[in-house]
Amino acid sequence: MKTPRIAIVIPCYNEEDALPISAKHLLCLLDEMSNTGLISDDSYILCCNDGSKDNTWQVITDLHNKDNRIKGITLTHNKGHQYVLLAGLMTAKDKCDAAISIDADLQDDPNAIIEMVKQFHQGKEIVYGVRSSRATDTWFKRTTAHGFYSFQKAMGLNTIYDHADYRLMSSRALELLSQYNESNLFLRGIIPQIGLDTAIVTYERHERVAGESKYPLKKMLSFSIDGITSFSAKPMRMIFMTGLILLLIDIIVALYVLISYFDHQTISGWPSIMLSIWFLGSLILMSIGIVGEYIGKIFVEVKQRPRYFIKETLFD
Repeated sequence: MKTPRIAIVIPCYNEEDALPISAKHLLCLLDEMSNTGLISDDSYILCCNDGSKDNTWQVITDLHNKDNRIKGITLTHNKGHQYVLLAGLMTAKDKCDAAISIDADLQDDPNAIIEMVKQFHQGKEIVYGVRSSRATDTWFKRTTAHGFYSFQKAMGLNTIYDHADYRLMSSRALELLSQYNESNLFLRGIIPQIGLDTAIVTYERHERVAGESKYPLKKMLSFSIDGITSFSAKPMRMIFMTGLILLLIDIIVALYVLISYFDHQTISGWPSIMLSIWFLGSLILMSIGIVGEYIGKIFVEVKQRPRYFIKETLFD
């Protein structure tokens, strides 16, 4: 294999404080890998600005002017992490042998990139960065994260446990990724479907180098719902099965009511009626909501609108 050209793709949203630190660290990493012959000298870092409200794009421009190995793109407005990451990967697709995506906060240990590239040299086309433990997380975050992956698995969604979006993808894998045209993006579910030779590299997760987390609990829940409803129809099947179970219960209750009626033992059943109304009302509303999620996604997909627009590119 020739010495590969590697692109490190960094999605950025309001990362003006973190980027100078991250860029310095990653440039040193490029130097180290280049000096040892792991990657070519024209490898680079691609910072992808997701319509940030701060000076992130200006910081990227300044970094590019100081070191040409730092490239940049900026979207016309904020589209979300998955879209700006896809925009970066598709920009790098024809300009690298492999692309590695990593967040600007460097919580994912960048030194794992070295092992990812070694795995690429051995013929692996997708290499997943997976956390070795969650010992540094709070009990609440650890519990909700485990629940997040367990729930996804129960719903039929195939994802890599304790893997976010820290991964290496070969140019061939990127080409195959480009053929997925859905608007509802969940890359953690799409990429395992590609099916090329894969490997896993483990690492310890660190604190953010600067700035604040862009993924609070509310956003994680929304992300999980998007992932499940984009890849699995199991929730709708669960509604159907719940309806069958309730039908059986209704038949049993009807038999009980008829027996009581003919035995002259009927009494006022206000508590049971109220409980039934509340239970069935909640179930109906929840079911409508689940079906609505799917209809909403169909509504977005059939319009086939562009997923993002790139406003400006720094790639010389």
